[in-house]
Parts: sequence; C-alpha cells; structure tokens
Amino acid sequence: MQNIIKVTRLNKMFVDGSKKTVAFNNIYLSIKNCEFVSILGPSGCGKTTLLKCLLGIIKPSNGTVTIDGKSTLIFQDYSKSLFPWKNVKNNIKFGLDRCDKEKKQNIYSLLKLVGLEKFEHHYPYELSGGMQQRVALARSLAYNPRVILMDEPFGSLDAQTKLRLEDELLKIWSKFNKTIIFVTHDIEEAIYLSDRIIVMNGTPGKIIADIKINIERPRNQLITKNNKKFLYYWKRIYKLLL
Repeated sequence: MQNIIKVTRLNKMFVDGSKKTVAFNNIYLSIKNCEFVSILGPSGCGKTTLLKCLLGIIKPSNGTVTIDGKSTLIFQDYSKSLFPWKNVKNNIKFGLDRCDKEKKQNIYSLLKLVGLEKFEHHYPYELSGGMQQRVALARSLAYNPRVILMDEPFGSLDAQTKLRLEDELLKIWSKFNKTIIFVTHDIEEAIYLSDRIIVMNGTPGKIIADIKINIERPRNQLITKNNKKFLYYWKRIYKLLL
C-alpha cells in the first residue's frame, strides 16, 4: 500500500516579538493510503499544530509535508465550522462547484449515512452537539477528499454520544476508504479507532512511539475494549505518557 502522506524533518517555531516557542521538533512520519492513524498525546505537545501543518493552515519553520490528494479538516469546535444561517442540507452542499442532480443525490445519501435525513431543513441551533458533528462530517465527505484530518472531534461530547459517533466514524471510514488522521488525548479512543497510533509527548513535542494496533476489525465497544490486546496497548501507551 502506497504512502499518501510523507512528513520529513518537520519543525515549527512561533515567534512573538522576542519570545520564541517551539511547538515540535524533527517530525518524520509516513501514512499509507486508507490507514486510520491517531496522533495521541497530552495538551501542549504540538498535536493540533502538526495537524494544521499537514493541511497547510500553518506553515512549518523547516521540513516538508507531501500529501497526495485533497484533504479536509474537522475541528472539535464543530459549531463554529457550520453556518448558522444555512440548514443542514445547505451546510453540506456548501463549497461544491455546482449542485447538479448527481451531487444532490450524493448529499441525500450522506444525510442518510449520518442519520440526518429527517433533519435536512433544520438549522445548527436546532441540533444537538452530536448531530452538529455529523453535519460537519457529512460536509467533509461531500468534498470527496482522500484524507480527512480530525482534531479531537468528539472531545466536547457526552460519553454516550462519543461512543456512538466512534462507531459511526468507523463505518464511514470502512465504506469510503478514506485516510483518516485523528488527533486525540484519549488512549481508549485512539486504540479503538486506529490502525496505528503516533504517540507524542514533551514540550517541544516529539514522536516517542509509532504503535501498530493488531486488533481485528470490525470492532465492537464491549467486545473490543474487553480484549486482552486492548488492555495491553492501553498499559503500554499509558506508561509511555507517564
């Protein structure tokens, strides 16, 4: 399987007057097509900054980022990424070159996929946090990107909604064969979702481990999280972050 993302000797320093802050140093990373990769680490280790460098929102100080194909980013604060004056359907349509019959059909398919087909005329303020995040995900899929970058997308949701959306995300990933880069500080979430986990730590941040998750798919919240392998990975990662 070919690499779709390659990061070489990446560094990022923020300069504010005489103050210099290094977000991360010397990052090397390769991600294969259709992989689900989590970037895991505590606050302040540079996870989000690295994600923004991958997308091109932030320019790195040194090093190179190569992405083969277009990409899109989903933030934790999904409410700010939706247009409050547009309903669900029009939020998903936003940014498409033209809304021909084929694209309209695609939007309705996406609404059904994320369980919002009965809410197409609702506005963001009429939706729960979990439903708003589903709209953000459907809109990202409407662009048909090869790579989806997600910055702690479920971090502000309640526990039950979070678990449900984790399962929905895995179904979507499996169906559409996307490459997903998922930033989180939640060890359980990273293990449950991922093919690989990139563990970052320190200030400035650095990669301290690249762990392949050998747990069979499809996964189930109850069965997978009670698997001995799951506990092994959890203990291994927890010790790394101590």
